[in-house]
Amino acid sequence: MKNNKNIDFKAAPEAKKTLKKREVKTSIKEPKAKNSENPTFADLGIPESILNVLAKLGLETPTPIQVKAIPPALNGEDLIGVAQTGTGKTFAFGIPAINRIGKTKKQALVIAPTRELAAQVEESLKEIGSQIGLKTTLIIGGDNFDRQLFSLRRKPHIIIGTPGRLLDHLRRRTLKLNEFNTLILDEADMMLDMGFMPQIKEIIKQVPKDRQTMLFSATMPPAIVSLAQEFMKIPISIEVAPQGTAASQVDQEIFIIKNEDRLDYLLKALAEYKGSVLVFVRTRYGVMGLTEKLQSLKYKAVEIHSNLSLSRRKNALLDFKSGRARILVATDVAARGLDIKGIELVVNYHLPENREDYVHRIGRTGRADLFGKAITFAAPNQGREIANIERLINQEIKKTDFSKSAQGEEVRKVEYRTHKVFSSKRRFGSSRTSSRGGAQGGRGGARSRNR
Repeated sequence: MKNNKNIDFKAAPEAKKTLKKREVKTSIKEPKAKNSENPTFADLGIPESILNVLAKLGLETPTPIQVKAIPPALNGEDLIGVAQTGTGKTFAFGIPAINRIGKTKKQALVIAPTRELAAQVEESLKEIGSQIGLKTTLIIGGDNFDRQLFSLRRKPHIIIGTPGRLLDHLRRRTLKLNEFNTLILDEADMMLDMGFMPQIKEIIKQVPKDRQTMLFSATMPPAIVSLAQEFMKIPISIEVAPQGTAASQVDQEIFIIKNEDRLDYLLKALAEYKGSVLVFVRTRYGVMGLTEKLQSLKYKAVEIHSNLSLSRRKNALLDFKSGRARILVATDVAARGLDIKGIELVVNYHLPENREDYVHRIGRTGRADLFGKAITFAAPNQGREIANIERLINQEIKKTDFSKSAQGEEVRKVEYRTHKVFSSKRRFGSSRTSSRGGAQGGRGGARSRNR
């Protein structure tokens, strides 16, 4: 690759490699940091030029996944990271990938399951790369193919793409991977859920075997373990929280209600919470119907689902992130992996089909040391589904039954008001501790380090 001359940074020092068994590890690999109590980015062996960029971005303290992942990744190890979105995993794989490009003058490929997630990854990597001459290209479905072809001819250092469009370019021979020696699979379990595993395997087979592979996933189902065993070289496995762990800063509650009362209780929640709200609905038709209803009631609501064009999805997310829209209504697939700061309330308008999605959903709030609230609507006959979720997260969720009122709507309203369903000693959306600079309401708080 010839276009890396303008990248000028020192390679990270080599760390002593640790002897590992010939299997996918399940234990946490401790970081080789100088200060193991409260390590900084400088303690992780990151080259000075990247440290300078991080300092300009106001980032000094790495997140737990960054502390555990960056040292072995800088050393060239294959890596499996089990972490939720919003924990800082993009920089956990991005910083080592950028360092490796500088050392080897090769390219890196990041595969993500959705267009929105791929765009989000590129945006984060640009924060570092744009200041040191690094070029990135986004290869996703829905974008102009010829424009992508032009970008590929410029030999970008990092390509971030979705499986379908990447495979389209590979089959047309407009993309060749022989100069790539870093491969990153982001949200691997989601790609499995979406049926992308055959495409993923076809793409991996075209990347040279002499590569570093990093795989990040919120969960580790058997199929992902099998993928790692087939395509990775004795990977180190790290985990920042047990699989299925619900965010500790999220106050969870389940409302048992009749189906016809869902909208009524959603409107009550919207009246109580004045911040940004993310509402999960099971189907795209349900998303469209609920969004239309909220808009007719003069709420600033936008929607994302698989039936929307790429431009409309981008505009909806931009409106929500900027605060022009207060409510985002979404399906699981469309919202999975999105890292949107400052969401005060998550409402599960319907229970998710897969219990793992419950953890992903409520993890959209309660981030960056802020507290959040998650309210789930369930029908009286969904006790089994609720129990499955509680077994997964190893936690009993507070439940309030509003379905048994026999006196009509007025009784339900009184019951709702008198029961303190929204009360809490904490101010949700506020800083967990005053030492971090006081309240950080909404999306206007300090820059998050969770890239």
